[in-house]
Amino acid sequence: MDSISGTRWTVAELGEGWARYGNDLLVHDPGGPGECLVRRGELIAARGSLDPVLSRLRRWVDGVDHDEELELARVRLRAAERDHCVTIADEFTEVSANHVHVGSATMFGTPVLFGTGSDAEPAPPVPEPARERWDVVVGVLDTGCDPHPWFAGRDWFDPVPEVLDADGDTEQDRQAGHGTFVSGVLLRHAPGVVIRAHRVLSSLGFTDDLTVAAGLRALRRDAAARGERVDVVLLTAGCHTAGDRCPPALVAELARFDGAVVVAAAGNHGSGRPFWPAALPEVLGVAASGPGGAPAEFSGSGDWVDACAPGVDVVSSHVRLLPRTCGRSYGYASWSGTSFAAPQVAAAAASAVRGGADADGAARAAVARYPFGG
Repeated sequence: MDSISGTRWTVAELGEGWARYGNDLLVHDPGGPGECLVRRGELIAARGSLDPVLSRLRRWVDGVDHDEELELARVRLRAAERDHCVTIADEFTEVSANHVHVGSATMFGTPVLFGTGSDAEPAPPVPEPARERWDVVVGVLDTGCDPHPWFAGRDWFDPVPEVLDADGDTEQDRQAGHGTFVSGVLLRHAPGVVIRAHRVLSSLGFTDDLTVAAGLRALRRDAAARGERVDVVLLTAGCHTAGDRCPPALVAELARFDGAVVVAAAGNHGSGRPFWPAALPEVLGVAASGPGGAPAEFSGSGDWVDACAPGVDVVSSHVRLLPRTCGRSYGYASWSGTSFAAPQVAAAAASAVRGGADADGAARAAVARYPFGG
């Protein structure tokens, strides 16, 4: 629900909104137990299984795009089959649909109280995090990280500028500044971490399996080039799937982060339905709590959630689009969502790594610091 107008946002309405910007999206099983949002007519196949897949699906396939680095292929279906991509993926286990992931500051499908909506609201300044340096690396997959004063001048900072107005309407996009905000929350709670930002989430608030998988691969590749080890991985977007199983492309990429703590937002759907990748057993899924400490009404919940941190009216660094000039203004904002609970848990894990804990110990320490009560 929008925090100002009180409008309820559904999956279908979000998909229709994003379609206006040239994204061909499909709502599978609208309103049903298997509801999910996917790229219409797209399937994902591992390169090793592509030949047998094409031999079985050839009459339905319009084309194939290869990603050699990811060892994945995007299979594009012909027009008559485009709306059946999820059904085809269920029938042929070698392929999966390309699921759309929603940034976890977007509230929809559940009533949300005023002041806990998806729009960042200006906030008074808060103290800058101490300028420390720990040998702990946190990969943040989000909308980027702008050179806000909190980050500029730190010796590790490598800016990934935010896209503020992707739709060209001269107004700030709904989730523009999200990554800068998330990175600020992380830094407030773990001021010495080294943040490696990778843009996978659009400023309009969505991404997909292939883009997230590519971001995870890029994070590992860049860390190797720097001679770094990634200690914590933070993801703030996620998806539902028709069969409530994690997309295989994410499972495969996350499995390559052996020795790292992976933290993911539990989503803002107000339900216990698994939200991926947060619901993976090897990932710390993070719910959001309200002022009283109980899980917020909008937060994902269930036995797949591992931790719960404050997620209502969180204050952090933010970047805003200046009207008319299209310049940038750096300041502070208040925002709500599981996106802003997750970096606090990631910070707790990073602090434990700094103290000498291995990945398992750091995960246990983070959960002990932010327990989830159900």
